[in-house]
Amino acid sequence: MYFLQSKPQCGRKPLQLKHAQQGVAIIMAMAVVTLAALAATAIVVTQSTWARRVQLANDHTQAQLLIQTGLDWGRAVLSDDLRVSTADHAGEPWAMVLPAVSVDNGNLLGHIEDQQGRFNLNNLLQDGNINASQLEAYQRLLVLLNLPPVLALTLADWLDTDQQVQPGGGAEDVYYLALPLPYLAANRAMQDVAELADVAGYDAMVRARLMPFVTALPGFAALNVNMATAEVLAAVIPDLGLDGARTLVVRRHQAWFRNYADFISQLPQQLLNTSGVSLSENNLSVSSHFFIATAQVSFGGAQARGSALLARSSAGWPRVVWRKYQ
Repeated sequence: MYFLQSKPQCGRKPLQLKHAQQGVAIIMAMAVVTLAALAATAIVVTQSTWARRVQLANDHTQAQLLIQTGLDWGRAVLSDDLRVSTADHAGEPWAMVLPAVSVDNGNLLGHIEDQQGRFNLNNLLQDGNINASQLEAYQRLLVLLNLPPVLALTLADWLDTDQQVQPGGGAEDVYYLALPLPYLAANRAMQDVAELADVAGYDAMVRARLMPFVTALPGFAALNVNMATAEVLAAVIPDLGLDGARTLVVRRHQAWFRNYADFISQLPQQLLNTSGVSLSENNLSVSSHFFIATAQVSFGGAQARGSALLARSSAGWPRVVWRKYQ
């Protein structure tokens, strides 16, 4: 009997190896495709991010240019006003809020605020020393605002050039050097009311209460009685009182004070006999030289805000004392 003996299947292993190699090749190919897709995606995202950053940078640059345009608008308006009016009051074009002006891909808002209707804190300083009558006026303002009058003394020490603490309270270098983060008193006029944050006693609540009524202007500035609040009028004019000041504000809304003599004629006679130097033309005026122009811009994906303190004179456009951008 013969038995058929099968031949050994010597080709099976090479076939399996071939299939395995093909599987590895497919996996490698898929991996390469995946990596290529990921790389392409990363490049697209990077380019998109870069393009977005470039666009935002361009938008921000354009917004800054529009801010400057808005501030120049304020200078032009104030310059034109000086040619047609000798008194400054809230009924004039410069005092109106600029409606939103549409620009390509954005809008511009702006307004101008008189600064001489506020109490100028730098009026306290005269030739490096404290002006006693202005210090008393500032103390009256603090009392009217329900704030401690000692704050006038700490501000006086901050401004004056000596190291003698004001009688009744105050703070000189000794106080500031004892703070956890020590520094020295300024011993000079303020550039901006924001500096009040460094003065003893002027915490955030105090500053918020004060801000609508005070300013910091270069040198001495007369009070514009056409723009001053009742509180500031009552502080600057002794014995006028808050009720008397409110009466003047009501009359002012009916007819603006045309000149200094017009304003004085509205005061009670007994007040004219007692107020003395406080009623001088050096202290009171019906016009202003200092204003803050503010512009706010939205352009594309960028927003910007800027303000400038403008000093107006009889010659040319108002001078920029300082400018801020946010």
